[in-house]
Amino acid sequence: MNLDDYGALYGEALSPAGIAVPDGTSLSRAAGEVLEMAIAYHSDGFAFLRAGDRVNALAAFAYGLGWLDAGSHLGLLVPSLAHPPETVDAGIPASQAARLDEKTHRYRRMLDAALGTVEAAADEASPLHAAAGEFYSAARGWYAQGAAYLDAGDLSAALARFSYGYAWLDAGIRAGLFRITGERGLFTV
Repeated sequence: MNLDDYGALYGEALSPAGIAVPDGTSLSRAAGEVLEMAIAYHSDGFAFLRAGDRVNALAAFAYGLGWLDAGSHLGLLVPSLAHPPETVDAGIPASQAARLDEKTHRYRRMLDAALGTVEAAADEASPLHAAAGEFYSAARGWYAQGAAYLDAGDLSAALARFSYGYAWLDAGIRAGLFRITGERGLFTV
């Protein structure tokens, strides 16, 4: 799949998305924020793509799909479908190779630090505590996959996975699953 197709897949996933919880409830506010982030990063990704910035387009598409999938997984958004990063031929030109290298390594460091600065916010007896564990495991798993791709030299695949996994942490914070115990600047709050 090329980067244009990845953006189109994102649009197709976003098109039927809606808030799954009753309007006016506390959870509807969280759902609205999650959906707003997914919409914003779709728009940003295409703006980057039009400007020829394929590195940031790839990161934006993967990050936004992570928000969408995390919101669906939590039951805030419908339909409940998953769109994990696939192999995307981002077509990064040689002129953007240094930017891809820098951004991929930076996102790896940031996601690693972010994973170390959150904890479940809900009581252990709450279903939201279990959800925090699922979200943390998802982010940790995408971090591990990204690290493996980075070690294998596939920076585009690594960046997509770091971006997607990061969205699960950010969405989990926005939905109240996590409490930030360290550097708040690592998160979209």
